[in-house]
Amino acid sequence: MPAALKGEGRRGALPPSLFPLPVSAIVIDLDGTLLHTAPELAESANRMLRDMGRPAVSQELLMSYIGNGIHWLVKRALTGDMYAEPDATLFDRALPVFEQHYTALLLDSKPFPNVIAGLDAMKAAGYRLGCITNKVERYTTPLLRGIGLAHYFDIVLAGDTLPEKKPHPLPLLHSAKFFGVPVERLLLIGDSLSDTQAARAAGCPVFCVPYGYNHGEPVEGLDLDAVIPDLPAALKLIRHI
Repeated sequence: MPAALKGEGRRGALPPSLFPLPVSAIVIDLDGTLLHTAPELAESANRMLRDMGRPAVSQELLMSYIGNGIHWLVKRALTGDMYAEPDATLFDRALPVFEQHYTALLLDSKPFPNVIAGLDAMKAAGYRLGCITNKVERYTTPLLRGIGLAHYFDIVLAGDTLPEKKPHPLPLLHSAKFFGVPVERLLLIGDSLSDTQAARAAGCPVFCVPYGYNHGEPVEGLDLDAVIPDLPAALKLIRHI
């Protein structure tokens, strides 16, 4: 089975006969899809814990905490639990410490393999591109500019741009309206459950890459349309319309 279709047969994955999908615009997740930000996020969390007199946590565990925004990463680092709420005073002390460290490390992140080639190929094929992330704008804009990716995107929606963020469908519905295309012709490429939930709620197709930050779980088990090894592989499964 081709790598690009190895999600076929899982929950919502489409059979090969339905490809290529008609797509007018593409929106792409940031952390875990475009950029390998986990090392910097994990290091920032551990520096925060150290500064607060707490023991360090393994990078692997911290990587499993990534995906719902920095507030949840800090909460999970403090509690060691995916959904527990730390003491409010403790969280209020910890968050600015994390933010200080992450600001210093922000531009150490790197694109995943073939990301630049994939973005170039998508633009050459006539697709308009957007970036949708749960990372707040104060980090998103400097990161995309500093890494040299900002010019690829006609729209960038950070975690605090709209009243709702992924897994809510609003960022996808807003993007479709921005591009002037039916939402079912807007493709989301992501790496996690929040991406697939947002896409299903919005009614648009979703591909996932297997190398990202899906809380330590394989993306093949998600409700998606295809698993692609990298961004260029998406072009084999879509047609511009």
